[in-house]
Amino acid sequence: MKIGFYTSTFNDRPFEEVADFAKTAGFDAIEIDVGGHIKTPDKVADAVNIARERGLYVSSITLFGNQLDPDAAKRRALRSRTHDLAKAISESEVPIFVIFPGHDNTIDEDENYKSFADHANALASANPSLEFAIENWPGPDNSYIAITPEGWQRLLVLVPDRRIGIEFDPSHLIRLGVDPYAAYEIVKDRVKILHGKDTSFDDARLQAVGYYGSAWWRYRLPGSGSLDWARFLKQALDGGFDGTISIEHEDSDFGWPGKDLEARKEGERQALQHLRSAMAFQR
Repeated sequence: MKIGFYTSTFNDRPFEEVADFAKTAGFDAIEIDVGGHIKTPDKVADAVNIARERGLYVSSITLFGNQLDPDAAKRRALRSRTHDLAKAISESEVPIFVIFPGHDNTIDEDENYKSFADHANALASANPSLEFAIENWPGPDNSYIAITPEGWQRLLVLVPDRRIGIEFDPSHLIRLGVDPYAAYEIVKDRVKILHGKDTSFDDARLQAVGYYGSAWWRYRLPGSGSLDWARFLKQALDGGFDGTISIEHEDSDFGWPGKDLEARKEGERQALQHLRSAMAFQR
């Protein structure tokens, strides 16, 4: 299993600098954010080459956006961009393209799932050497589809091509009240990449405001939240996972978002150390 990080934490820094840090800090891999470090399909190869020149494995490239945007013009534009990026990513021999299903609040759930499935199937058909992973982020209003075991099962029936799967992020499941260990078992044969991100709770705040209140949970780096990473990584390895765990740094204790650069780097280093230690128990 390789350990990398998702570059969105450093979207304010040139990609060359980010790749240099990944190499010197001892990471194996890198997950490149389109919005921060690629922008357009013609820049994919340049970014991939920068990473590979430093000996980094490019685990995936990730495009943020609502693929089910209720605005038809925005949806068409994003899907067209997604197709163009998929072609460029495939040509650069990066194995995984990560996207977000999103949600259209003007149609019912069945139509949401069918629309995204048709889109995903078309992407897979057009790019036979590329895998696609859907991250289970709930979205800004917690409405995105395919973010829980039930949603995964519902979608994966509609996308039978096994090159379409999940970027499994336990932090989102934890804050939604879903057991991440049980959830992983349900979808383990379709997990393409893992996100190294955790969640912690403020019990006193939760008692004060309840589940519909605010600031009772927050994202943390591995080692600072509630997940037992040694247990989780053992489960993944025992289940046959041999891909990349990509740290997604959104921990405000370590300079996120976009604050002290050295604090952000230290957060990545500490998360890497924690994951390496957790993996050592499996040897």
